[in-house]
Amino acid sequence: MMHRTISAAIGLSALAAAAQAQTSMPFALDWRFEGPSAPYFVAIEQGYFADAGLQVEVTAGQGSLDAIPKVATGAFPVGFADINSLIKFLDQNPGAPVIGAMMLYDKPPFAIVGRRSLGVEAPSDLEGRTLGAPPPDGAFAQWPIFVAETGIDAASVTIEPVGFPTREPSLAEGTVDAVTGFSFTSFLNTSRLGVPEEDISVILMADHGVDLYGNVIIVNTDFAAANPDEVAAFLEAVAKGVNDTIADPAAAVEAIVPFNPAMDVELELRRLELALRDNIVTDWVRENGMGIIDAERFANSIEQIRLTYEYQTEPDASLYFTDAFLPEGGFPVE
Repeated sequence: MMHRTISAAIGLSALAAAAQAQTSMPFALDWRFEGPSAPYFVAIEQGYFADAGLQVEVTAGQGSLDAIPKVATGAFPVGFADINSLIKFLDQNPGAPVIGAMMLYDKPPFAIVGRRSLGVEAPSDLEGRTLGAPPPDGAFAQWPIFVAETGIDAASVTIEPVGFPTREPSLAEGTVDAVTGFSFTSFLNTSRLGVPEEDISVILMADHGVDLYGNVIIVNTDFAAANPDEVAAFLEAVAKGVNDTIADPAAAVEAIVPFNPAMDVELELRRLELALRDNIVTDWVRENGMGIIDAERFANSIEQIRLTYEYQTEPDASLYFTDAFLPEGGFPVE
């Protein structure tokens, strides 16, 4: 009996030691727990974080800017944010301890969503038509770059300011011919309002000369300097979650449900599938690897930002992204 008790005590001690050895890495998401966030919940469900000695809790955010100050202040060691917003943040806050470490949205979801029945299928179709755009919209912020790259006559396009709640209803009602928005969100919102999907055109700005990257996993550089192995392990666990999500999107969405029981599973599966197709698993990523960036394209994107933003200091690409915590060539897409 005493032997069993001693064995049990040793076992409990080992468990306690293992629990203490886990590194806490709370993760600040950009938005709600929706389809595109599935890889993180898959990594939790499958134990990829735990196997790497990491204790990861995902916290919802309120937009693509939201996670940057959270990570820069050290409140969160890791987060998910728009890299273009990160570039501007670091320009305004020189030396802030935050950097991009794993690119996930090779193509940002910035898009113009139109209706074929209203004559909008290509950028040039916007000439002479009305474009609904919420003034604070992330996609509308890239309009000057889109205009410069496509050569369309912007003066002939009527910009109609709309609120986020009325954006897709305006398109569904035909009071505007197209809207700016995130590709998967505006497409699905318009479809849910009864517009046939074959009537909805999605003009992804990334397919028309806009070289900007999208959302990236960001890290606090002080935390990363002290915990480089943990950061690398976190990114590897995320990559496993992404590959599982690519292999079985339906199962991946189900991994979110315990954290968002009220979620519309069918809707979020569609949103995830669109994000995988248009933003995450691009031809470039399949050929070159996941998580890394193309240096020439990144340099050009930094120049394109000049069309929408005045830098306070000369930009430096090395301040915005590092591949130091990624395997050479990135992670393979399985």
